[in-house]
Amino acid sequence: MKLVGLLAALLASSTAAAQNNRAETIANIPFPFTVANRTLPAGRYTIIHMNDTTLRIFGSHNQGTVVLSTTVEGKAPENSGRIVFHRYGASYFLSEVWVPASGTGRKVFRSRTEEEMAGRQAEMEIAILRIAR
Repeated sequence: MKLVGLLAALLASSTAAAQNNRAETIANIPFPFTVANRTLPAGRYTIIHMNDTTLRIFGSHNQGTVVLSTTVEGKAPENSGRIVFHRYGASYFLSEVWVPASGTGRKVFRSRTEEEMAGRQAEMEIAILRIAR
């Protein structure tokens, strides 16, 4: 029984440690935005780097989604992170998430709606939201 208790305690502590190692970014996004074909309202969002291919994005009311992403390399680490959006007119699309003090970020794959706007050769601008640690 002592061995079972010890194994259970080790498993619980390793799970907690794994959760703490996930890169987490919290940001107040002042406009509605689209990610993975889902439009989310303006608000406070938590973005968690779940694993090598996914990000979880959710707001204070647990509105959100899980999205596929890929690693992107950048310039030297900064004191602040950033969230990059592609903007077409009044529509914003999540593009990249950079954790503060990290030289790598996560690039989100384009949604179907963004692909359609890009295909119509709509003018695209980059909007960067800086986030503090």
